[in-house]
Amino acid sequence: MFTETHLKIGDKLPDFTLTATNGRECNPYEFEESKIIVVMFTCNHCPYVQAYEDRLINLQKDFADKEVTFVAINSNDEINYPEDSFENMVKRVKDKKYNFPYLRDQTQEVAKTFGASFTPEIFVFDQNRVLQYHGRIDDNWQEPKKVTKQNLKEALEAILENKPVSRANTQAIGCTVKWAN
Repeated sequence: MFTETHLKIGDKLPDFTLTATNGRECNPYEFEESKIIVVMFTCNHCPYVQAYEDRLINLQKDFADKEVTFVAINSNDEINYPEDSFENMVKRVKDKKYNFPYLRDQTQEVAKTFGASFTPEIFVFDQNRVLQYHGRIDDNWQEPKKVTKQNLKEALEAILENKPVSRANTQAIGCTVKWAN
């Protein structure tokens, strides 16, 4: 397992180019008009990701008119986890009607650069592409109606209001990134 530390609050958004499920090469700096970029490390097979998918789709919907762009990245090993292959990513986007790009990190270098350890794991960058929030989506992956802390939503609202994020780091809840041998 990869164990280096993750990006820290105040770090700049790393540059990368990955292939999206629509076949297009995608770079986070192409979203210059966005006030916020939410980079989500995710996959297809993880039950935590599956539990959060609709919430993430709805958050993107809720914040799209506020110039917030969500970008999902799948870095999982596809040899031992074939459900996370690019072909299955394409199917997942169509089945779930993702409203954000879903990118394949085949070499796992982007996950290593971010220090991502979990799926889902969230990194939120402000207009200057500085990391302002890292961690979980909320505090209850199993029961959406019992959520008491909407960490990602609260971080987005704070950043949009030019306020500091009250809890900038939280522990991501999910499966571990599946590293290639």
